[in-house]
Amino acid sequence: MLVGLDVGGTKILGVALGENREVIALQRRDTPAQAGDADALVATMAEVVESLRDDIGRTASRSPAVGVGLPGLVDRSGRLQFAPNLAGLRDADLGPRLGAATGAAAVRVDNDATCAMRAEYALGAAVGADHAILVTMGTGIGGGLVLDGRVMRGAWGFAGEVGHMVIDADGIDCVCGRRGCWEQYASGNALGRMGRETAEQGLGASWVALAGGSITDVRGEHVTAAATGGDPAARALVERFADWFAIGLANLVDILDVERCVLGGGLVAAGDTLLEPIRSSFAIRLLAASHRPEVAIVPAQLGDRAGAIGAALLAAEAPAPTPGL
Repeated sequence: MLVGLDVGGTKILGVALGENREVIALQRRDTPAQAGDADALVATMAEVVESLRDDIGRTASRSPAVGVGLPGLVDRSGRLQFAPNLAGLRDADLGPRLGAATGAAAVRVDNDATCAMRAEYALGAAVGADHAILVTMGTGIGGGLVLDGRVMRGAWGFAGEVGHMVIDADGIDCVCGRRGCWEQYASGNALGRMGRETAEQGLGASWVALAGGSITDVRGEHVTAAATGGDPAARALVERFADWFAIGLANLVDILDVERCVLGGGLVAAGDTLLEPIRSSFAIRLLAASHRPEVAIVPAQLGDRAGAIGAALLAAEAPAPTPGL
């Protein structure tokens, strides 16, 4: 039995995979309010694992292999070094604790976006692309890399923290402690902030209405929905947002020379309302775009299950060696 957990700042999603890597059980829980408390977090994760066992019944192994995707810096040993979206949880070895709580045969831990990339490469939008990047637009921006047909983790396991690539050295303060990080301009949270700021200037009635009439409740999805509905101000805002996103994406492609960019996160549900302006701006921003093969920019296929599915696939892999050991 393979179990995967995708641990986020607000929810924990767990899946069990069958013999053909299909999802045969799914469980969701709210991330505990005290997510910075490792004991509380492990207890909730263990509850999800036990519920998945109960869902499957007699066919479930009492000693499953478990994979966990966490939103933060996870080293090659699986130790979480820092997770700002989990109440600043740091230096936490959650895998052994979850194993002890569940009797799991093995527990593997990795970054959540890297897990999602693993799933999209094996089963989703990156199938057949041996050089690809996944970029997720959510609370922040996450990234996962496949190069030469291998999911890349870097020397210490920290590869893919693309959201903290600085694109404006004197820009907006970021939760990481620096300024001008890409996710402050091109994440779901960033578009929501842009929508609220624009509404405070007297524009944005359509997306404020979609937010129930409250400016403070405006999210990025409200802006993209208004743009899909034809609101000119929303379309202009989405185009500005798309340009910020394309700046970072073009930087990544210039460095990594990938053939396919897979975009994930809730905003991608807007479809071509968002993807087309991203593609247009990307073509302008990319170095020598007219002299190289077209880079495909496509939506993720596995939705919000990608991270959990990828974590389950991780559970089936042999542990990766740590450099120098």
